[in-house]
Amino acid sequence: MNDLRVIEIIDQLTPVAGRTLAELGADVIVVEPQEGSAHRRRPPFVDDEPGVDRSLRWFGLSLGKRSVTLDLDSDEGLDTLRRLIAGADIVLAGGDRVAGGALGYKECARTHAGLIWVSVTPFGLGSTRAADPVTDLTLLAGAGPLWNCGYDDHSIPPIRGAGDQSANIGGMYAALGALIALSHRDHTGSGQLIDVNVTAACNVTCEQTTYYWLVKNAMCFRQTGRHAAPVPSAPVQVRCADGNYATTGVLPRKPEEFARLRAWLADLDLLEELPEAVFLGMAAERDAPVDMAAIGAEDETTAILSAAREAIRLIASRLPAKEFFVTSQQRGFPAGAVLAPHEAFDDEHTVARGMQVPVEHPELGRTVVYPGTPYLFSADTSGPPPRAPLLGEHNALLDELAP
Repeated sequence: MNDLRVIEIIDQLTPVAGRTLAELGADVIVVEPQEGSAHRRRPPFVDDEPGVDRSLRWFGLSLGKRSVTLDLDSDEGLDTLRRLIAGADIVLAGGDRVAGGALGYKECARTHAGLIWVSVTPFGLGSTRAADPVTDLTLLAGAGPLWNCGYDDHSIPPIRGAGDQSANIGGMYAALGALIALSHRDHTGSGQLIDVNVTAACNVTCEQTTYYWLVKNAMCFRQTGRHAAPVPSAPVQVRCADGNYATTGVLPRKPEEFARLRAWLADLDLLEELPEAVFLGMAAERDAPVDMAAIGAEDETTAILSAAREAIRLIASRLPAKEFFVTSQQRGFPAGAVLAPHEAFDDEHTVARGMQVPVEHPELGRTVVYPGTPYLFSADTSGPPPRAPLLGEHNALLDELAP
């Protein structure tokens, strides 16, 4: 994508798509008002000192982009934007029209047939709710994810994931739409208008909740650390010796898995503390996997799986969460330690994966470590991305960018 140019006419929900395309190698030019995008004034700030070039949110949203400022209420600014778009492959915007409606996709496409215009709005183009104000909370509540997320105890309110998840979800769908449209253009030569409805994008992350309602008129209910479901499933969180939690995933099913679980108990000298371990031995001697559907209907199967669950809980209670996680994986059992964000970021696996990316900030006199991309490509030879642009940092290049 190194030969592609993206013009991001920055809006409430455009930045994640812009950053994603920049990470993929596109030249992303973010067009801001002269006072700067509202995202620049969002806390937290470097050293808790507010400033248009000090917002950590801006740093995260605009890594790898370039910035120009335009007065889109003026004829000059509008003309410059037209020329920027004329040289672009993709436009990201908060609708199919910008600059107070003075410029839109249809006009630009008349002279630029290959233009891909991605509209990212809360409710989609033409919605009767287009003028409604929204926040991350209202989008997630209206779309459904809040219904899915929380604890088994439904007297506790739903939980909203931090980090502007609605903007992240909508932004990723916008980036995907742009990439698909690029593939279509490669085959046909034609661009198109992409209409990203962020509410709809968030709704399709609700897994089975929406279609259970649409197909069966049945509701799924949130569960602690598990998929929402119409009937409760078995808990998967276990408390470890250090007071932290781990997630255990699915129970053993195959005879060799039960044998390994029993051997783990033996290695920790825990067999005598779990009389039910006899059922693990019985399962290990079977000729076929345990039928999970027989839980509650067949006494032996129910006892075997109950023993497996108790064995995992007992082992976890004797090991720190990280050790339990690592040893579980080594012995062939799916598990994961529940880590705080900073713990996950500093974990040796995360570091080895290359997720810690140092980015130079000369204006701050320091290097800042950023989260890297969530994907790796064998042909990717790009180095660390440039830091987020200062306000209007690339205005001097406007004659080159908008000839």
